[in-house]
Amino acid sequence: MDKKLGFLAFGVLFGFALSRVGASEYDLIVGMFIGQDYTLVGVMVTAIIVGALGMQVLKKFAQPVKSGEPLKVSYKELKKWSIPGGLIFGFGWGITGACPGTVLAQIGEGKIFGLFTFAGMIFGTYIYARLKEKQPDL
Repeated sequence: MDKKLGFLAFGVLFGFALSRVGASEYDLIVGMFIGQDYTLVGVMVTAIIVGALGMQVLKKFAQPVKSGEPLKVSYKELKKWSIPGGLIFGFGWGITGACPGTVLAQIGEGKIFGLFTFAGMIFGTYIYARLKEKQPDL
């Protein structure tokens, strides 16, 4: 199978999974943020645990990467804009009921508001790129 088709298939399956657990439902997301429904919190905690265990397995048993060197996981440093950026992301997530993964699931489900959220994400990315040109330490 072509590598791009494999990525597409994985993306479709991931979007389907997001849809099935309710991660694309505005009311469920709002319920999570106001503390009324912890379904998505459970999904996220499960994903974090599976990801953490997966990384440990990869570190222990992974074959060298293409360069021949062992797999190395490095941590990103906290920059002065990390916290404001995270707050903007969280604010947008709470208002729109979508993050970059779930907005694509919403669009795939035919939810029109997902298109507006997606347009906002594209616009925000554009603004970030323009600011980054002027201020490289962003």
